[in-house]
Amino acid sequence: MLFRIDAYSTVPIYEQIVSQVIFGVAAGVLRSGELIPSVRELGERVAVHPNTVARAYQELERQGVVTARRGRGMEVTPEAPKLCQTARREILCRRLRETLREAVSSQLSLEEIRRLVEEELARVNGQVK
Repeated sequence: MLFRIDAYSTVPIYEQIVSQVIFGVAAGVLRSGELIPSVRELGERVAVHPNTVARAYQELERQGVVTARRGRGMEVTPEAPKLCQTARREILCRRLRETLREAVSSQLSLEEIRRLVEEELARVNGQVK
């Protein structure tokens, strides 16, 4: 699984890691029983302090997405796919809601907001209008 950290994002780095694991499990890229990279390995791979990665992994464990396996590492739980599909939707809805609130408060018309959303969706799908 490829992790991408945006150091300039307003989303804290540990939350970016949590979200990416959740999205990976929800999409089936990470499956039940699969090990995720160790704290040290992921920290080195994405140039993030190991404590930040550990904080993300603690949150994932708290949510029931991963569990520690002595001598093996952190493993995706059998319950994780269903949990992550729900969590993915909640994360994305929260982010969309925040963006839409900002668009509305900037006095854009609903039609302009819809047009911007459609243009950006086309752009991320490689169908630039």
